[in-house]
Amino acid sequence: MAFTVSKSARRLIALSIVVIAIAIYWMRPRSDDVKYITGAVTRGSVIRAVSATGTVNPVITVQVGSYVSGPIQALYADFNTPVKAGQVIAKIDPRMFDTQVAQAKAALANAQAQLLKDEADRTYKKLSYARNRRLFDEDAVSLDTVDSDESAYLQANAQVALDAANIQQQQANLGTAEVNLNYTNIVSPVDGTVVARNVDVGQTVASSFQTPTLFLIAKDLTQMQVDTNVSESDIGDVKEGERSEFKVDAFQDRTFVGSVAQVRQAPITVQNVVTYDVVVDVPNPELLLKPGMTANVTIITARRDNVIRAPVEALRFSPPSMARADRTQLSAQDQSADAARVWELKDGQPVAVSIQTGLDDGTWVEVLNGGLAPGTRVITSELRKTASAARQSPMAMHFPH
Repeated sequence: MAFTVSKSARRLIALSIVVIAIAIYWMRPRSDDVKYITGAVTRGSVIRAVSATGTVNPVITVQVGSYVSGPIQALYADFNTPVKAGQVIAKIDPRMFDTQVAQAKAALANAQAQLLKDEADRTYKKLSYARNRRLFDEDAVSLDTVDSDESAYLQANAQVALDAANIQQQQANLGTAEVNLNYTNIVSPVDGTVVARNVDVGQTVASSFQTPTLFLIAKDLTQMQVDTNVSESDIGDVKEGERSEFKVDAFQDRTFVGSVAQVRQAPITVQNVVTYDVVVDVPNPELLLKPGMTANVTIITARRDNVIRAPVEALRFSPPSMARADRTQLSAQDQSADAARVWELKDGQPVAVSIQTGLDDGTWVEVLNGGLAPGTRVITSELRKTASAARQSPMAMHFPH
């Protein structure tokens, strides 16, 4: 039986074929479905650094306290006052300590007088013992009398020795009282500048249980240090002598330069976060840096100047459309630890370029050798057309930003 197709059916079939053909045409992979983002290979510096936050402090800071208690009678130094070692900067009321010195002197004089008295008594008992000894030889006195005189003489010798020891004790007490009196003069132990004063005239200083801090003296404000906290993940790259740069909020347009003086071994743990104290020495001849300033420090752990460098993103890029066999072949060619490859854009197509890399700082990587020259454009990423855009007309295609 013959099967006939109506004219309208034939038209519908033909239209369907045309629509399918157009869809296949627009859905097929094309080179213009991918756009590449490139970066330039340049010549410049590659700097690896560790960032940290620290506090500006004087290199040597001396706390001046009081050993004795009493009211402050006078102040001879204030904030920012330059002082010399041995200079009196405050005075505690000395009257009570003057009295103690006078009492110690009186006790010493009494002990010395007692010694003179007991020496005279010893002299008499010595003569009495000698006289009775002669009389005993003539049978004029009894042996008991001689023995009693001898015992009295020996006791007199002991009393004189006791008096001499008492004099030494009283001399020591006098020395203690004089030292305490001298401590009423608060003196600067070093040459420096007063950066803090914690007392006023009339204020009572109590040093019974803990020595109070009256003054804080910075020995030399032309030499400062920055105490920074470096995380345990970065501390392995920090070494003594490395160059450091930092800024402070007071001088945002100026960069201060110092060097790492010390990497302290003691860990600092706060909420399970471990850091280490890194001390940065910095000259301060203009006295611009003040104690307590917050510094944003950059410690330069490695640096290469005037080298060919490529964007780090270029090393991470690899075309997804690259065949597995090509990947294996390129990987076999790059055997060394510092071997890498980037992709250069030529005639709209990515072309692999093998290079040897050196230092990287997270933004740039040093190119030791390879087929890259300054000005070369290397691919850092790609943009692919979305599936919805692939089904639209060429006028409606878009790429994600």
